[in-house]
Amino acid sequence: MFVVAREHPKPITEIHFLKPHQDTPDSPIFMDDHNKRVIETALLCAQEPLSVADLSRLFVEDITTADINEALTELQGAWDDKGMELVHIATGWRFQSRLSMREYLDRLTPEKPPKYSRAVMETLAIIAYRQPVTRGEIEEIRGVAVSTNVMKQLEDRGWVEMIGHKETIGRPGLYATTKQFLDDLSLTNLQSLPMLEDAAPMAAAEQLGQAIIEFDPDATVETVIINEVVEEVTPESEEPSDETKQ
Repeated sequence: MFVVAREHPKPITEIHFLKPHQDTPDSPIFMDDHNKRVIETALLCAQEPLSVADLSRLFVEDITTADINEALTELQGAWDDKGMELVHIATGWRFQSRLSMREYLDRLTPEKPPKYSRAVMETLAIIAYRQPVTRGEIEEIRGVAVSTNVMKQLEDRGWVEMIGHKETIGRPGLYATTKQFLDDLSLTNLQSLPMLEDAAPMAAAEQLGQAIIEFDPDATVETVIINEVVEEVTPESEEPSDETKQ
């Protein structure tokens, strides 16, 4: 007869209770579908681009920047096959129609956007790629005087502004592009400008023209709207700048 010895179980000395899972701001599931929908709705309804800081104010919880950036990336992917797209520009994030939809949307608005002449586009291109630059330097590159109306048109459009003065004789103004310029071209920063295949002002103007701006390379006059009065001026004005007069 065989006797089998049974091993006695060890006495229980500690009992561990598992706590139910709670989402925290660092949890990967904290940015759920509802919160993404909140961000999406805010961007669709906003009149201006919204920054990550703006979007964080939508929530009472302390949602991290990484959470919001991840949600924005996922929203971009969700809109890949739509007529709208979510883009990151200089002043934040916004929804906009895709360029491929432009010809259809233009049929809803009989008014055509203004077309910019060679003088305007060349001046804008020089400022964009050489900034900060003085008016005299622009004239030296273009080989002709820059009309006051050209500069006014760019400033009124919100694309160019004077940011200071060059420390030289006469202290001429230094011009640079604005965040509005980047936003209108759907660019995040100046490094996102189209790469120049040719350094000539006309070539740069044409490349900027391809980046959404309406550009008429055959224009012989500029249409400058001042106080709702249309005035025509020749693009190659011989009016000297203040810097040239020195």
